[in-house]
Amino acid sequence: MNDRAIAIASDHAGFALKSLLKADLEALGLAVIDLGTDNEEPVDYPDFAAVLMRHIESGKVERGVLICGSGVGMSMAANRHSQARAALCRDAETARLSRLHNDANVLVLGGRVTPRAVARECLRAFLDTAFEGGRHRRRIAKIA
Repeated sequence: MNDRAIAIASDHAGFALKSLLKADLEALGLAVIDLGTDNEEPVDYPDFAAVLMRHIESGKVERGVLICGSGVGMSMAANRHSQARAALCRDAETARLSRLHNDANVLVLGGRVTPRAVARECLRAFLDTAFEGGRHRRRIAKIA
């Protein structure tokens, strides 16, 4: 398992934001596994959520980032997987709390609704925040 690697995927509506965040991740020295899509041609978001979740389930990465138009579809598709704790975040505080209290392993963003600066803040909060543990472990066990 590589804790310095992170997977990222999007559908067509999230492609532009994915490209921006991928560059940010690489600038931080992380190994980025780009799982597509590679352009703005229409694709189905559940396919990309599934491939990212397979990378988490296999241990290739511990965390990932998913982006679609609103973030809702990717969030729903990812959370169908047993090891997913995908958090749709609209601001940095939500991203921070998703890690601190929920041990989120997938950050989900909406490419059409999240301003670029806010998306970057969410990504940094997601990367920089550790899981608090304690009473939150019991709650996460109930989700699993």
